[in-house]
Amino acid sequence: MKNTNLSLLNETSCHRMGSKTQCTPAIPLSMVHTGERVHVSCVCGKDETRRLLGNLGFVENTEVTIIAEMDGNVIVSIKGTRLAVSKTMARRVMTV
Repeated sequence: MKNTNLSLLNETSCHRMGSKTQCTPAIPLSMVHTGERVHVSCVCGKDETRRLLGNLGFVENTEVTIIAEMDGNVIVSIKGTRLAVSKTMARRVMTV
């Protein structure tokens, strides 16, 4: 693979990539349209990032509603609470 940016690969790789079970095909939260309801499939990234997002409520099978979206940054409703999430963090939350 020529000209592959390794930091981009690390950023988008899932925590399960090394294990035998892979994440199901999913789309990042940053690409979900306003008004849609989705469920969290998995959270990708480093341990610290996954822990932060988990503490905010982004755990598997949790329903998330997109309230507003601008350039990938999103305001979501999760477990009855509105929460603003940056584009970088929203790309790490995979949804179905």
